[in-house]
Amino acid sequence: MTTYQAGFNGQVIARSDATVVVEGNHYFPLEAVRPEFVHRTRAKSLCPWKGVASYYTVEVNGVRDANAAWTYRHPSPLARRIKNHIAFWGSIRVVPAD
Repeated sequence: MTTYQAGFNGQVIARSDATVVVEGNHYFPLEAVRPEFVHRTRAKSLCPWKGVASYYTVEVNGVRDANAAWTYRHPSPLARRIKNHIAFWGSIRVVPAD
């Protein structure tokens, strides 16, 4: 298995060899994400097949990317593989780890 990492502002914020790929996004297990860099927001969105997404702002050394991470706390049965996982977008780079 390939190990992937999510990086922002020169810092690795998540790293795992057990990501789940859905629609091109790597979902990292919660325990692989460094909690000091992700802060829950009030933002929500609805995916017709995955359910309600909850968002996080990512902040590293005072630089923020609002709502750049999301999770499905109670995904639909079709998306149960991503329960307790977080995905990233925006300026967060997800790449294979060295």
